[in-house]
Amino acid sequence: MRMADILERQSGDGRQTAPARPLVHRQSAWTRATHWIWAACLFFLLLSGLQIFNAHPALYLGDQSGFQFDNSVLRIGARNDGGTIIGVTTVLGRSFETTGILGASGPDGQLQNRAFPAWATIPSYQDLATGRVVHFFFAWILAGTLLVWLMASVINGHFRRDIVPTPSDLKALPRDVADHARLRFHHRRSYNPLQKLSYAVVLLVLLPLMIATGLAMSPGMNAVTPWLPELFGGRQSARTLHFVIMVLLVLFFVVHIVMVLAAGPINELRSMITGWGRIDPDDGKDR
Repeated sequence: MRMADILERQSGDGRQTAPARPLVHRQSAWTRATHWIWAACLFFLLLSGLQIFNAHPALYLGDQSGFQFDNSVLRIGARNDGGTIIGVTTVLGRSFETTGILGASGPDGQLQNRAFPAWATIPSYQDLATGRVVHFFFAWILAGTLLVWLMASVINGHFRRDIVPTPSDLKALPRDVADHARLRFHHRRSYNPLQKLSYAVVLLVLLPLMIATGLAMSPGMNAVTPWLPELFGGRQSARTLHFVIMVLLVLFFVVHIVMVLAAGPINELRSMITGWGRIDPDDGKDR
């Protein structure tokens, strides 16, 4: 839609008000489809991953897993204090009581020694085998979808236009961060600098690293590519990095949802479901 096609509204006395926000096509079918597939995959990967983590709720560095000595950087467990289970989370040697959230959870009077609570895992009961099946199934879907998205985005220009930050984007980044901090949102046809940078980090750094560290922990892949775990400093380091990336992706998701709600959820959801969204009148130029 061109700016010349935008009809300006008029008040009863003939005075002109702000021009209507044009409705333009913002998201391709490829972008919309992969977005929702990733959302579903990451949901099941997170909850099944916590199920797997619960089988041995500790993280280490290197190749040593700490069965004969304590070299953990994170450990979630519980201790018995006079018949009462108390959840304890230890980070870099410092311990914190986390009863009800981490280490010990469940209904009042029925606390169980469990790293992550039942509501945060798939399945809700402790079942490592089922958790692994669910996790691997959605991991391969996510990896395949990422590959399809990358090829489609390179072909249709989405990768160059909307993902890779340009020098002008980096120059405008401080101002864009300040606008977001003040909840001043600019509805444009193209992504703003902060969106480009965050999407580039997630799609080109975090997700590929998540897949690579996952493969580095696989005994089957270790037989084919024994050098892969060493790229991350050992299998235990790969597992720790895998967990850290998961935390970063959860933080990105939380911030992403907050920004969608603050920027106008109806318009943002319409854009990602139908491809059409309203933008600021002064950004209605065709590209």
